[in-house]
Amino acid sequence: MNYMSNSILAYIPHKAKHKKAALKQILRFQKLLNMRIFILDILEKSSFLSLSFQQQKLEAIQTNAKQQLVVFLEKVIKKDMPDEFIPRIQMGETLTTLIKESKKGGYDFLALDKNESGLKKTNINKLISRSYCPVLLTSKDYPFKKVKNIIIPVDISQETRKKLLWATFFAKKFNARAIIVSALNINIDENKSLAKKNADKLKQMLVKRGVECDVKILKAHGQPNHKVILDYISEAKPELVMIRTHQESIFADSRIGQFVAEIVHGCHMPVFTVGHSVRTIPLDNV
Repeated sequence: MNYMSNSILAYIPHKAKHKKAALKQILRFQKLLNMRIFILDILEKSSFLSLSFQQQKLEAIQTNAKQQLVVFLEKVIKKDMPDEFIPRIQMGETLTTLIKESKKGGYDFLALDKNESGLKKTNINKLISRSYCPVLLTSKDYPFKKVKNIIIPVDISQETRKKLLWATFFAKKFNARAIIVSALNINIDENKSLAKKNADKLKQMLVKRGVECDVKILKAHGQPNHKVILDYISEAKPELVMIRTHQESIFADSRIGQFVAEIVHGCHMPVFTVGHSVRTIPLDNV
């Protein structure tokens, strides 16, 4: 059984246009969760290699970048660097470096602003699918003070255990209500549907763990399930959406599937994705 390290890895690229706002959004989660936070910037190594830099010059560039990161962080938090803030500089290709860090770093989850990260949608999908820890995608344009509601979209084909562990953890940490949402795309009584039965089963599991929970079954009426769920999310305005990824095709470059991809990129509020991570939180923490 793996235990939580109480650590977040936050990717804040120096070249981001709104990196201050992006960091502040991630720090809201760090403060509410009372976790350590490793703030990472990545320098693209290729630009240095072309100039044939010696190792000591590369180290000097890295040291200077770390000093700049510290100055930036202290300006944002308006005080000297606290012990729970750890700045880090890596060199390499962004996507590859983030995946490697997720594997070796022992973080509970990786956080980044999906619009300020500099990653294209396809690379965000790859990061979600290949990361060794869950990925929190924030948005600088959706600030909040407290997490009151967590929406959990459910695709009935998905395995749910890991998602429920994280849902329980966040709901208890934030004293938030969970709302399980599923779309019904066939014309039958919702109480007789598999979607309702599965959602009720998940609700019972969360309630047993002390989480206030509701179920919402949406009628799709011929629309794609993700569209109906995104419309509901826009109306309900939760502070957090939590979704479990799954493999749509063994031949696909991205494992997250269309349903998850549409929710991730169509949602304006923070989205916490629980993937194939080899690290899980123990029941002792939930």
